[in-house]
This record gives sequence, structure tokens and C-alpha cells, in this order.
Amino acid sequence: MNIKDLKTAFFQRYGQGDASISGELHTFFAPGRVNLIGEHIDYNGGFVFPAALTIGITAIARRRQDNTIRLYSLNTEQEVLVDTLGEMNFEEKDGWGNYPKGVFQFLSREGYELGGYDIMYWGDLPDGAGLSSSAAIEVLTTFMMLTLESEKTPVLASTAKGGEPIDRVWLSKFCQQVENRYIGVNSGIMDQFCVALGKKDHAILLNTDTLAYEYVPFQLKGYSLVIMNTNHRRELADSKYNERRAECDQALAILNDKYQYRDLCSASLEAVEELIQDETLRKRAIHVITENQRVIQAIDVLKQGDLVAFGQLLNQSHHSLQEDYAVTGTPLDALAHASQQQPGCLGARMTGAGFGGCAIALVKNENVEAFKKNVSAIYSEKTGLKADFYPSQIGEGVYQSETFERQA
Repeated sequence: MNIKDLKTAFFQRYGQGDASISGELHTFFAPGRVNLIGEHIDYNGGFVFPAALTIGITAIARRRQDNTIRLYSLNTEQEVLVDTLGEMNFEEKDGWGNYPKGVFQFLSREGYELGGYDIMYWGDLPDGAGLSSSAAIEVLTTFMMLTLESEKTPVLASTAKGGEPIDRVWLSKFCQQVENRYIGVNSGIMDQFCVALGKKDHAILLNTDTLAYEYVPFQLKGYSLVIMNTNHRRELADSKYNERRAECDQALAILNDKYQYRDLCSASLEAVEELIQDETLRKRAIHVITENQRVIQAIDVLKQGDLVAFGQLLNQSHHSLQEDYAVTGTPLDALAHASQQQPGCLGARMTGAGFGGCAIALVKNENVEAFKKNVSAIYSEKTGLKADFYPSQIGEGVYQSETFERQA
């Protein structure tokens, strides 16, 4: 759906309005994100390596002359009404609308006196597939409100005002608080950070503890990053996540009977082979250490523009996640293995927590259509499920754009 269609839908819902009274239309976009490599190592002292996508969520907003915010999603066809002078508390019935409501409530607590708006959202991110649709709508809504309210709100120390750029690190921290304390999901900061600070043709090497980060060039040069949704519910992800964390803690405790490693990523493979007798714990440690090494190797090869080598690292990452960390499952394995065999595919792996959600593949542009057709057929035959495919480039973090021009 292009910006013209979105504006048409907006006018059909909320009328043409009077620009002299209601204000002009303002268009904003926030991307989804994907962690390119480095899975299940952030809680073991490693780095995350996400990138913003060119698929995401768009919002069109227009001022009202009262204190009502009308939120409408073209995806769910649900409208949520918000009184900015009220409590704006979480309500189950409001579904997706709780994400912007949380933003409004927390901005109000920061000192913003929000006015009324009509806001329409539309996204091409698959919900619940691990591409951070929740972070996208949180960052999008916050950025939009900070931008539109900056003219009439007193300067706050937390955000740059008076024509200065919005502090995007603060933006990511703010949205993480909305997710943690309003929505009630105890997420880390990677999702909001990448959506807020993404950069075209670059991935972000991020230390989630210190928020120190580095942009690493990632130019696809005739290739697309194909996101593949298993459409399989991630039923085991939470319980297995807690289990893996406990196993990593056990492995580190065994190693530190002799050594004094700061975290599991700092340990050596030699020490693991020497001290950890339990096969399961040994495998978990091997994945953590080698995956962290793959992140470091990925940075080197991407700085050299070597996509072939990066694709090989993707394959190695999936193999480790399958064999050593055991967080893939049949649907993700079927997608990754089928992808790795296709012409024009440099590499593929699961991304995210595992046990469902998404895989990614690096595919030559001219092969994308055949790739989707072939992988879809193999996946359906092996699992009985239908996969969805979302070719993307590496794009910018949240931004305002009246023309809303995005790469396909």
C-alpha cells in the first residue's frame, strides 16, 4: 500500500477536514528489525547485531481541536479512543491500541500536555513473527508525538527541542519502559534501539549493557534479505529461553571453579572441553562461544563487503542453534535447510528466540521469486504449514516522510 492509498483511506475514515482548523496530514514510518547473527548470546556477555528493515509500520496523523485521540489500524480494522486528560490505562479490549496508549500515558508523565489527533496505522510486518512490530509502533508513536508536540510543549531535558534532533537513545530507553512497565513484557532494549537508531545499509553492533554501539556497513549489492515466517506458534520459546539461561549459568559456574571468566562469551573452548563433562551443558557453552566468534567474524567480512563469507556464517549459526543450543525445531529447520539449497542463496538461519517465528536468507535479487516458490513448496511438504516471505533491504530507523518513499 502506497502513501496515496493510505491518505485515501484516512480521508474515507476521518473526512477531508479543514487544514486551517484541523491541521495538515503528517506521515511517519518505523521499521521492523532483524538480528542478523549472534543469537542467544546477549545474556551471556555477547553483542547483538541487528539491522532495521525497509518493511515496517506507517502512521498518518492530523491534529484535532479537542483532547481526543482516535487510533485506527487498517490491519485489524479496529478503532481505539483515548482521552488525553484521562488515565489512559491498559485495557485488554483495546488490543494493539495499548501500545500507543502506553506511549501517551508515559509522555504525559514526562510533562507533555498532549492534544487531540486522528491517527491511522498500517503495517506490512507480520504480527508476532519476531520482527518487533510492538517496538515499531512504540517508537513510531513516540517519535510522532515528540515531533508534532515540540512546537507547543516546554523544553524537556530528556529530549532535544527547539529544532534540534530528538535524542534517539533516550527514545529507545523510553519505549523500552513502555514495553516493560505498561505492556508488562520484560524485553531488553535491542528492539527499540534498532528501530530508533537504524541506519540504511548498516547493521548495529550493540552492547546491550552499556548501549555502546557501532554502525557496521552492510551493503546488499544485488541481494535481498528475505524474511521467512514459519507461521508456527512459538509455544516453547519462553520456557526454553529460561531453561537455556539456567544451563548457561551452570556452565559458567563449572568453568569458574578453576577460571574467573566475566561471562560465558569470555570463556575458551579449551576450558569447556577440559571442565564440562555434562554433554548438554558443554553443547550450550560451545554455541555461546562460537556464536560470539561468528559475530566478530561477521563484522570483519562485512567491512570487506564479502557477502559470500557472511552467508557461510549464517549457515554455521543455524547449525549451531540446531545442534548445540537446540532452539530451532522442525519448521525453522525446514525453512533454513530448504533455503540453503536454493540457487542464489548465500546462507540462511533462524533468527530470534526460536521454536517458531522467522528465519532469514540472503538471496540474489534475480532469484528471489524462484526462491520463494521452491522453498514454499518444500516447507509445505515437510511441515503442512504455509510460509510467508518478506524481501527487504536494510533501511533507516524511524523518520518522518510526507512522500513515504521506501525500497521494496
